[in-house]
Amino acid sequence: MQDFLFYLKLGWEHIISLDALDHQLFVLALIAMYTFKEWKKILILITAFTIGHSVTLALSILDIVRLPSDWVEFLIPLTIVLTALGNIVMKNKKQTQDKTNYYLALFFGLIHGLGFANTARVMIAKSQSIAIPLLGFNIGLEIGQIVIVLAILVALFILLNLFKINKKDWVLFISSGVFALALKMTLERIPF
Repeated sequence: MQDFLFYLKLGWEHIISLDALDHQLFVLALIAMYTFKEWKKILILITAFTIGHSVTLALSILDIVRLPSDWVEFLIPLTIVLTALGNIVMKNKKQTQDKTNYYLALFFGLIHGLGFANTARVMIAKSQSIAIPLLGFNIGLEIGQIVIVLAILVALFILLNLFKINKKDWVLFISSGVFALALKMTLERIPF
C-alpha cells in the first residue's frame, strides 16, 4: 500500500505541479470547448489521454519503446499547438471536433507518456512489478486532471453565467492563448 500511495502522489504532482505547465495547457486546450453539461464527454477525453499516457509509460518502463528525450520535449508542446489550433479552426464544427478530440487525446497521451518515462524507468525498475506503481501513478494523474478540469469548468461557469461572456469568445481566447504559449515552447525545444 505504501508503494501505491507513493506513486499516487507522484501522479498527482505530475499534473498539479508548477513544472507541469505543458500538461495543464494540454488539458485546458482539450476541454476549452466544453461546459459542465458535457461532463461525460470531458471524462472520456481525459480518460483517453490517461490511457494513452499509461500505454507509453508502461512500454517505456518495460524498455519496449524509447524516444530521445529532446524529441519528446519538442513533441509535447507541438501536441498542444495542434489541439489549440484545432479548436480555433473547427470552432463552428463541434461534432467533428468532438470525434477528433477523442483520437487526439489518446494519440497525444501516447506522446505525453514518454515525457515522464525516463524518470519512471529509473524509479520503477527497482520494483519487482510495474502494476502497482503504474496503477498508483495513473490514478493520481487522473485525479489531478479531474481537479484541473473542475477548476476550469468553474471558471467557465462564472464567466458564462455571471459575466455573460460568449462561449465562442471563450474558446477563441483560451485556444489562442494556449496556442501562443505552446508555440513558444515548441520553438524553444526544436531538437535539430
